[in-house]
Amino acid sequence: MRVLVADDEVTILVTLRDALEDAGHSVLGATDTTSALQALDAQPPPEVVVTDVRMPGRGGMTVLEESLQRDPERPVLLMTGYASIDDAVGAMRQGAVDYIQKPFRNEAIVRRIETLGRIANLAEENRGLREQLDAREPGAFDGVIGSSDAMKAVFERVRTVAATEATVEIEGESGTGKERIAQAVHSLSQRRDGPFIALGCGALPENLLEAELFGHEKGAFTDAKAARKGRIELADGGTLFLDDIDDMPMSLQVKLLRVLQERAFERVGGEVTRTSDFRVVVATKVPLRGLVKEGAFREDLFYRIHVVPIVLPPLRERRGDVSLLVQAMIERYGGGRGFEVARSTMQMLERYAWPGNVRELENAVQRAVALAGESRSLAAEDLLPQDGRWRRTAEVQVDVRPLRDVLREAEVAHLRAALVATGGHRSQTAELLGISRKVLWEKLRDLGIDADAPEEGAGGEA
Repeated sequence: MRVLVADDEVTILVTLRDALEDAGHSVLGATDTTSALQALDAQPPPEVVVTDVRMPGRGGMTVLEESLQRDPERPVLLMTGYASIDDAVGAMRQGAVDYIQKPFRNEAIVRRIETLGRIANLAEENRGLREQLDAREPGAFDGVIGSSDAMKAVFERVRTVAATEATVEIEGESGTGKERIAQAVHSLSQRRDGPFIALGCGALPENLLEAELFGHEKGAFTDAKAARKGRIELADGGTLFLDDIDDMPMSLQVKLLRVLQERAFERVGGEVTRTSDFRVVVATKVPLRGLVKEGAFREDLFYRIHVVPIVLPPLRERRGDVSLLVQAMIERYGGGRGFEVARSTMQMLERYAWPGNVRELENAVQRAVALAGESRSLAAEDLLPQDGRWRRTAEVQVDVRPLRDVLREAEVAHLRAALVATGGHRSQTAELLGISRKVLWEKLRDLGIDADAPEEGAGGEA
């Protein structure tokens, strides 16, 4: 690293420079404030500054300030023979990374700078990785929109697991976007240049599903007029996505297990053992653990694919995402027209449960756009289902109070009753309620309850 050492004591400057150079660092020297400030502008500039607090000129605190102005990320270590707690606190507040009192061993500063070098290297590496991720991410999450805490957690988990080869199990209700998340895992992985091969396990009868999965040889069955590769073989070098694996027949689960264990298989009607190098991502509409308990899913296969689970939240649990999704879908299906949704209509959309999740919302927006005619406003009756049972859940119920207010009133009443029962004795009240005295005090303060003057004539604390 390039290190600036500024100290008017020549002995310290020379010996510290020698120690740093012996450790492989390049050193710039300065004996006063002016030369130290000039060294900050050297090309290439120093990466670390080690400066005495008291030296000719305005001193080391000025060097600290000027260094931070030029490069806020550059670490500055201060040296002084007049150390005090106040000086240390002041230096750290202004941005110094450390405060070293004279006399000191040169080896201590060398080790400190080596540590700063490792930290800088890690920071640079992280910046590089983040730039790579940002460069890929715009396309990685195409079609997946959300700023809710629940979706942010999903995005972070996808980013974390994508770089590995771990099998991913995506669980979520129909319409939550499981295949899009699977594509994001593939796009952010080292296999992104390979194929992404998807197969719906519930879309085909068992015999056709087996042929689609493993492929078949010519003459394997009546319509097999030519050999054909299956999805496993096509996924070589990429990702195999098995959607609705909860619908896979038990007989195929056994065969799939062998493939996942050995990455080896035979085509239907064939005898040649083939291999394929692929990553597995599966999706399920229901928790597989429950199917295992019911005997509807093999336990050994469950543990083979249940490596990194990603649970997609239903739309009703994604607070604030409905408006974002509606806007995105208007841009996608609006044909360039600036459609609008009234605030009252948007509030109804946000209250609706969306049992079909994002897919249902997407269909609703498409329907409303198609029925809008010349109007630029999408109507609530076109966006919401006609079934009165669902519409009532989306309409405002003026006689239903917010749950937060009801719970607060109940808590206030319960606390006051406990205080009355103990005559206002806080320790006994806390014990009666099963909470600590500190928690009781905080609740009384937050709820505005005066424990020293409880209702119904209760006395003060004993």
